[in-house]
Amino acid sequence: MPESRTTDVLIAGQGAAAFAAALYTARYKLNGLVVGDRFGGETAIGGGIENYPGYPEIDGFDLMLRFREQVEKYDLPIVDAAVTAVEDVGDCFLATLSDDSTVRAGAVIFAIGRERRKLNLPHEEAWTGKGVSYCSTCDAPLFRGKVVAVVGGGSAAVEGAILLDKYTTETYLIYRGDRFRRPEPVLVDLLEKRQNVHVLFETEVTELLGDDTAGLTGVKLSKPYEGRDEMVLDGVFIEIGADPRVEIPQTLGVELNSETNEIHVDRHMNTNVDGIFAAGDITDGSGTLKQTITAASQGAVAALAAYQFVSEHSRRCWNHAVGYELGEDVAAD
Repeated sequence: MPESRTTDVLIAGQGAAAFAAALYTARYKLNGLVVGDRFGGETAIGGGIENYPGYPEIDGFDLMLRFREQVEKYDLPIVDAAVTAVEDVGDCFLATLSDDSTVRAGAVIFAIGRERRKLNLPHEEAWTGKGVSYCSTCDAPLFRGKVVAVVGGGSAAVEGAILLDKYTTETYLIYRGDRFRRPEPVLVDLLEKRQNVHVLFETEVTELLGDDTAGLTGVKLSKPYEGRDEMVLDGVFIEIGADPRVEIPQTLGVELNSETNEIHVDRHMNTNVDGIFAAGDITDGSGTLKQTITAASQGAVAALAAYQFVSEHSRRCWNHAVGYELGEDVAAD
């Protein structure tokens, strides 16, 4: 028979927000359970990181390993599975996992992030972190003195090209449209002042070039640029947007930000549904800044809110016969 668990706080996700929430949940002496099928989230596949405090440079996967190892020291269980459904069953929430097991939880923290839109080209996933990136803000400093391209035509792509120009010798912005329609006009004005940023309109990347050892070495274009349809590059930044994973939260009636389709949270990471919290890239809690540090901080805040909720509701999900008493408050640090 599939396993059934009961816990105070179910934390959905295995990225920075989820592990930070788990760490603080454990320190508040709550029973917690982390469930996720994508270890490390966006951070783990981001390659080298130079903007996380305390680490002048660290690989994103290694950073997430350290997050996880710290949680494991508190003996908080981590399940490598996806949450496939969550329903409100009155006294608690009932989650179904991809391994067919179930979890009854007094509170749920959604930290399942976003799904990056991809070009869906061969080698794209394999070379992520080896020349292929989805975050200019994260990885721009790693391409000092290099030649790169940004794919996309929205504000994120234009902002990425402007930022990359501070580090690279040449940056190409490749956009399938015939002109910019979505970016803020002020961004377009700033872009046009960058002498080393070259915009290729009505052009698409049709192939990623390179090998599994070196990673990306260039791209093939849908039409020639300066007489050639192949471009030698050190990196390509795919900035065509990302979609918050909100399908399951929506089934619970969680309110979304109408402009961004992200889960709307208050400063405590509360959603509009009692007992449901959210943290990280799935929320509108840090505006457009989607970083490991903001995700982790939101996870910590969400854990405190969940602790307060569970405390006030007397561990509503537990059978009183269990005789499990709420632990003493712990120091915030």
